[in-house]
Amino acid sequence: MELIDQRTKKIMEECKERARSAGLQFENETLEYIVSNRDLLELSPKMMIPTLYDYWVHDVEVLKEYGKYKLYPTNPYETVINSRPAISFYNSDNPDWLNIMIFYHVLAHIDFFQNNVHFKHTWDEDFVGLALADKRLIESLRSQYGRWVDYVIEFARSLDNIVGFYDTLYHLDYPFDKEAPTPLEYYFNIFLQEEIQAPTHQIFAEIGKFNEMLETQGEEIATNSFISELTTRYPEFDSKYKKYLSTRKQPTVDLLEFIRDNSPFLKQEKNEWMKTILTIIRNTSLYFAPQVRTKIINEGWASYWHDELFRSDPRIKGHEVEYARVNANVTSIARLGLNPYAIGLRLIQYVEDLAERGKLNYEFQKIEDIETRENFNRHTGEGKKAIFNLRKYFSDFSLLNIFITQEFVDMHDLFVAGIKPDFERQTIQYYVKSRKAEDYKKMILDVLYHPPYITVDLENTNEKLLRLIHHFEGKQLIKEFIPDVLIGIEFLWGGEVQLETTEIIVSRPQSPEEKPTYRYQKVLWSCKDRKVTKKNI
Repeated sequence: MELIDQRTKKIMEECKERARSAGLQFENETLEYIVSNRDLLELSPKMMIPTLYDYWVHDVEVLKEYGKYKLYPTNPYETVINSRPAISFYNSDNPDWLNIMIFYHVLAHIDFFQNNVHFKHTWDEDFVGLALADKRLIESLRSQYGRWVDYVIEFARSLDNIVGFYDTLYHLDYPFDKEAPTPLEYYFNIFLQEEIQAPTHQIFAEIGKFNEMLETQGEEIATNSFISELTTRYPEFDSKYKKYLSTRKQPTVDLLEFIRDNSPFLKQEKNEWMKTILTIIRNTSLYFAPQVRTKIINEGWASYWHDELFRSDPRIKGHEVEYARVNANVTSIARLGLNPYAIGLRLIQYVEDLAERGKLNYEFQKIEDIETRENFNRHTGEGKKAIFNLRKYFSDFSLLNIFITQEFVDMHDLFVAGIKPDFERQTIQYYVKSRKAEDYKKMILDVLYHPPYITVDLENTNEKLLRLIHHFEGKQLIKEFIPDVLIGIEFLWGGEVQLETTEIIVSRPQSPEEKPTYRYQKVLWSCKDRKVTKKNI
């Protein structure tokens, strides 16, 4: 692995100028490396971060990648890291014209990383440098505690898919207010809504009453009079307010953080070092969380701009056919399965066309006549502005959920494929199961990354018991994984662990004419002294 030469770096800098003139925004400093296929195989298990901490699973993944490469040799074009500065890797076999196209693709990725709000918590961090510091710290702990370090890493990594990503983003915009709320703020924001759970109409009535007092009495008198009156109506108000002030603290946002901050086992002086590992695992997971939630729109954005910029670049001359072949391989729609480059690209182009025609406006939404809708065109010139808004605010879910319409599905001849066995030929047949937009949308949304939502039952949790609740959202937990995960949590908590979840019970049909039936069963998994049990509740 080595830095690109000065001649190639000059080409990259020229690409940056053209990309900026088209509207892309990114920091000027970038690092580009030339790597072999072997380098890429070794970096892939570490999410392309060379300085990421060492862990035995990474070695296993490298061996698996070697095995796959022997059977199916591939030649990856590039990959890019969201860090400061941004780092990208290029295959040593790439010709110059291909690198120019790839440079545009990479610059669009960097633009996405540095402007999409889902990456906000990563904008100011040099993750490669942080990862190196974490790696050295873990190696130092290994020299003291040996294999126990890897046990803690493994237990923590079993929970790193449920870190509070969206809660973390929320706290960036609305940080925990260190100044205590006034009695009036406590009354409207906490007491009414959380303590007595007043109905909405009562809350609005109280706000209206206070506003009327403000108009007639002024702020100071109105506030004192209102508080005096409400303490008469709610004698417990003063005591609840004082209790709130004495117990308020920054709320934890996920299970890994809760265990780190509250585990009786980790609070013991001899186990304090384990908290460091939990913090490293959690921070690493949070850093990569937005990438798995923006895969389709990110790749679509990069594909849109490499096509837009490279086709208008004079250096494409003489390579038009080669480029067309490469671009088609990358962005062609898969008839079976999902190509994120293809769907992301076409959705961005679709939104651009809608905005250009003025079809994103409310005026168009009110039109019911089919012919009028088809011919509607206001020539707004707002297409680029609309897709830059996509780049700034949207994730995969919001892009797919809003813009996969019947018009889009028909435009690209998309469909949901079904499978049926052919007993005569001993094969499987694929057939068009549905061409409806809602079915196609559901198919894609179902394959998006969606970790389980698990919270701590604070009322039933104590030093000897950690009670967890899985909020069922239509998908059950993978039962084969539950025992090992609970054993790891029990070790980190130092006491019994219980998990309340829901399982789907399937009743098999007795004849070919019958359909299977399903019912939901709440169950309670328990882990005590490394023995895992399950019972219906």
